[in-house]
Amino acid sequence: MDGFAYIETERLNIVPFQEVHLTERYLGWLNDPDVVKFSEQRHRRHTLESCRTYCLAMGSLGNLFMAICDKRTGVHIGNSTVSIDSNNQIADIQILIGDRSFWGRGLGAEAFSALVEALLEIGCFRKITAGTLAENEAMLKTIKKAGMVIECIRKDHYLLNGKPVDVVYGAKWNDRTAL
Repeated sequence: MDGFAYIETERLNIVPFQEVHLTERYLGWLNDPDVVKFSEQRHRRHTLESCRTYCLAMGSLGNLFMAICDKRTGVHIGNSTVSIDSNNQIADIQILIGDRSFWGRGLGAEAFSALVEALLEIGCFRKITAGTLAENEAMLKTIKKAGMVIECIRKDHYLLNGKPVDVVYGAKWNDRTAL
């Protein structure tokens, strides 16, 4: 997608995910139960090969898979997937700051807000969305900080530790797009 080769924020560079990002360190995040506790990734065990397959699938479907890197050190600290529904002009963002040493600094919110703004700026989306488990307070704050409103709640939609939990969906509409 044009305009999405590179996003720069005050503290981050967000770039297309590439082979160089496929490392044992990265696998460590995906297989760490605490890192993925609110993600559907918690249901599977990842390998380098499963990650390669995912990367190829994302590209073939026309979606975006981005690496989030610390601007100062260049260290890969997280990822974002943007699922694109071109027919309905909707982009849905998922984000993960996997490197725990970068938690608690607001970097997830910084990356998420930058992605929302970049998607709105390119003008081909009328709506940007994101969802999270109701228990994921950090992501709920991130959604609101990016200017999204809570669009809906799906009651008892997923299981978390064997108990039903709600999924909260946020949305931001593009007032820059003439339909």
